Amino acid sequence: MLTYGLIGFPLKHSFSAKFFTEKFYREGIDAEYLNFEIGDIQEIRHILLLNQQLKGLNVTIPYKEQIIPFLSEISPETRKIGAVNVIKIERRPGDMYYHKLIGHNTDYIGFKQSLQPLIDPASHRKALILGTGGASKAVAQALTDMQIEWRYVSRTPENERFTYNDLSPAVISEFTVIINASPVGTFPQTEDCPDIPYTHLTPRHLLYDLVYNPEETLFLQKGKRQGATVKNGREMLELQALAAWDIWNE
Repeated sequence: MLTYGLIGFPLKHSFSAKFFTEKFYREGIDAEYLNFEIGDIQEIRHILLLNQQLKGLNVTIPYKEQIIPFLSEISPETRKIGAVNVIKIERRPGDMYYHKLIGHNTDYIGFKQSLQPLIDPASHRKALILGTGGASKAVAQALTDMQIEWRYVSRTPENERFTYNDLSPAVISEFTVIINASPVGTFPQTEDCPDIPYTHLTPRHLLYDLVYNPEETLFLQKGKRQGATVKNGREMLELQALAAWDIWNE
């Protein structure tokens, strides 16, 4: 039986195993999908050695950047993004120690395809990206390719970034697309939300949360109360997962 899986920490929030297990059952595919919750990226070596039927991996928080030194190759578009969320594994028959790991990024595909129908070119010209981790890099590249100007927002000041204290009414009025690319608000911390001035949001705003568990985060609830358009990351998850499946089996 072929094996696919997910590496990250923690993995309680992830729907990937459920998504792929249902796909395998529905389509009669003889395969399994396992969660590998690891506390250190070095453990990837043991996973590869002990799971010889492993054909592909998804990568989630906090390893989308940490995994890169372990890879044999990175696709050109992934190198431009600087983060990996899909690994294709190639093995040599009879050699349990040989493996070639090829890194890809399907977060970019899923996010762009999910966001694009919601964009009003007249209103949505500038975006704030909350968080600076691996997922935010795919978001930034997608926005660049959609010709939407963007700025990162982080807790600590850094060149060309806003801090949360910088988010004045004027900034919120100018940046009408706000994307939560951080894990804030993910189950079980459902009472948490990014620290932005929600009272200054308007119906012109679009709030997109990469978090999909819970279905409606506090971030999205607060945006909806102000009349903003809101969307969670479930469709992005499904689109990126289907793109990963194509990569694993191309």
